[in-house]
Amino acid sequence: MSVVMLQSTDGDSAPWVRTDAEVNKKIKEKYDVNLEQESREWIECLLNIELVPGADPKTPLGHDKFCEVLRDGQILCRFINVLKPGSVKKINPPKTNFFMMENIGKFLEACTAYGLSVQDQFNTAALFERTNMTQVVNTLHALGRKAQANGFEGPTIGVRESAYNPRNFSEETLREGQTIIGLQMGTNKGANQKGINFGKGRSITD
Repeated sequence: MSVVMLQSTDGDSAPWVRTDAEVNKKIKEKYDVNLEQESREWIECLLNIELVPGADPKTPLGHDKFCEVLRDGQILCRFINVLKPGSVKKINPPKTNFFMMENIGKFLEACTAYGLSVQDQFNTAALFERTNMTQVVNTLHALGRKAQANGFEGPTIGVRESAYNPRNFSEETLREGQTIIGLQMGTNKGANQKGINFGKGRSITD
């Protein structure tokens, strides 16, 4: 069993220890079955399949079962091929661990080619070793946003990505802007010195 050394947050310089099981438990607690269900419905819709034949389509599969149906990488490879045909040219049968991990790797490479940043992708171990399904679900939602940005015409999930929209102003417009005094800077319009008293005159007496 391996352990993770963490620094105390209460000012104590002594590190404390957390086991892999405790770390995995914390990760599982952050797992969102609603996001999982959206991802599942999207995959089933695009591939026209049931990930788990006979399962209630409106009830989330849950962390472990959702992981199991994606773990060999075949579904993911078929899925990215719908978003961008030809992304994964050969999908391995799930005969060996190597083949399954290679499928996952091919899917992630295809995601990068599709424009998904590496920061938005899970790593192979997160899925194959079941260490972080939250990352897997987040990647699917990021892929949904990227699909919208890439003009995919089928169903998608996630909020549409903001598009780059640079504003180009002419030199004349920029010069005019330099002559305007912003209201936050105040104004001297109508200002005068009426009522200003710089101090009362001093009276000198014997």
